[in-house]
Amino acid sequence: MDKSSTPGDRSLADKLNHLFETVSPAGRGPYNSEEAARLLTASGVPISGSYIWLLRRGQRDNPTLRHLEALAKLFGVPPAYFFDDRVTAEVDAQLGLLTALHDSGVHSVALRAAGLSAESLESIREVIERVRELEGLPRDPDEAGDRRSGSSAP
Repeated sequence: MDKSSTPGDRSLADKLNHLFETVSPAGRGPYNSEEAARLLTASGVPISGSYIWLLRRGQRDNPTLRHLEALAKLFGVPPAYFFDDRVTAEVDAQLGLLTALHDSGVHSVALRAAGLSAESLESIREVIERVRELEGLPRDPDEAGDRRSGSSAP
């Protein structure tokens, strides 16, 4: 998915792939299309892995509301994620934060910062911005991809 595009420019396939890439069950890697289909079918919403694959490839782009609701539930996002650009942007920002917190280093820093004064937190933010600058990273992680992953933040 092209992270430089605005949420309104993103297709259903882009949004769905973003969820597959970003949201994973605890302690393991992401779902694949076949696994997602099995879980949705077991929850009472019959769908095939090949149909999900076609949605992800953009070769199908008009699923039923029931399918979109089930996919949204699987990934823990509101169904409006697929329809409302504002909701898409808000959810993507939250997913980006969760992804960053899963990085043990970021999580460790966040835990250690808990309870510090506003002045101390501001000092830490300034240090982080300076280190990002020294490493050639943008001030805002959402502006461009992190060199370690080679892709943009969600």
